[in-house]
Amino acid sequence: MALTKLERRIRIKNRIRKNISGTAARPRLSVFRSNKEIEAQLIDDTNAVTLVAVSSRSKDVKATGTKIDIAKEVGKALAEKATKAGIETCSFDRNGFLYHGRVKSLAEGAREGGLKF
Repeated sequence: MALTKLERRIRIKNRIRKNISGTAARPRLSVFRSNKEIEAQLIDDTNAVTLVAVSSRSKDVKATGTKIDIAKEVGKALAEKATKAGIETCSFDRNGFLYHGRVKSLAEGAREGGLKF
């Protein structure tokens, strides 16, 4: 029987997470994309703590336009919050989603904001 979209994404996610882990010095930038919204957070896996989180529903994000434009603004807002928290490098975790469209736009926005990964 064929895999559902969710089962396929979870398999890819587990394959990625075997190699990527976040620390306090270099947290993991995890991206979640739903049909309407996009969320990103910097996670310290050693202490199991979310350091910084931003969503397209956050008050920090004042973007209108396409979902790709909003994702870029979310990336910039995350980078701004991260620099205030003293974080400048991270590991990118696309969370099983393909690296194109909104996920790619969020990553480019975070890079423009000053995060390195």
